[in-house]
Amino acid sequence: MRVLAEAVSASPADPAAKKPRNWRDLRLRLISAAILAPLGLLCVGLGSWPFVGLVLVGMVGLGSEWAGMLQQPARSLRGIVLLAWPAIACIATLTVGRWNEALLMLLAPLALGPWIGIGSVAIGIGGIGLLWLRFATGSGYDGVLFVILVVWASDTFAYVAGRAIGGPKLAPRISPGKTRSGSLGGLAGAMLVGAVLALLLPSPVGAAASALRGLGFGLLLGIASQAGDLAESAFKRRCGVKDSGRSIPGHGGLLDRFDGLLAAAPLAAMLSLAAPTGQGFWYAGVQAVSPPASPSGPASSVPKD
Repeated sequence: MRVLAEAVSASPADPAAKKPRNWRDLRLRLISAAILAPLGLLCVGLGSWPFVGLVLVGMVGLGSEWAGMLQQPARSLRGIVLLAWPAIACIATLTVGRWNEALLMLLAPLALGPWIGIGSVAIGIGGIGLLWLRFATGSGYDGVLFVILVVWASDTFAYVAGRAIGGPKLAPRISPGKTRSGSLGGLAGAMLVGAVLALLLPSPVGAAASALRGLGFGLLLGIASQAGDLAESAFKRRCGVKDSGRSIPGHGGLLDRFDGLLAAAPLAAMLSLAAPTGQGFWYAGVQAVSPPASPSGPASSVPKD
């Protein structure tokens, strides 16, 4: 509540609101990233059950933090639903292969209250979006890699620009730490990394067209990532907490780290429906072409048991 009061009272005319924040948490952030990033990319590359396991564990952790912010004990019905239901929907999807029914399953917790239902939907569609990109599209590894790296670039560039430049707050009543300079820096980083990836990954069009598509779709994912970040910040303010948890040193909780990914992954999954067979979602709308002869990244299929 103290953080919320300071955010409401801050104004663009307040000199303190214009000062860039310090870098005291940078070391912890770098250490955490150095540990988590290789593990995550390894699981994405391996595909199959290592990637599924990573997604499911992440969803349970996200559900635990959501329940904690709502002050729902883990052994209560609402707590159990938030921990298990999104993961159950994903397992059912992989087992039966009915993606539409999984999305409908996520709506069931709305019967326990709007915030329980919103948490189930947000966590569930994020996980299903990642699984869809990895196992149900021709791009597979490339698609998940594109989303993860663009969201990471958005977060990183926003962090650096916000602290180096500072300036007016982006949404002081929602997230007092975010600045407009940080937001613009994050979008620039997402576009830059999107363009580079589009040039490096298999492409059905020329280099110039690939770069432009990378810029455009990087911007879309950057906007989605920042929207997810602001939505999570608003939810934390409603619950009167600063961080969703303390599971990742320097970052806070899982929700603090992966809120942007929860918004960007479903968007990428929807865009992939309009992409040619075997091509990444950033080529949505391009006329169908033959799949590349040697797609990058390890081949993978939906786990079967």
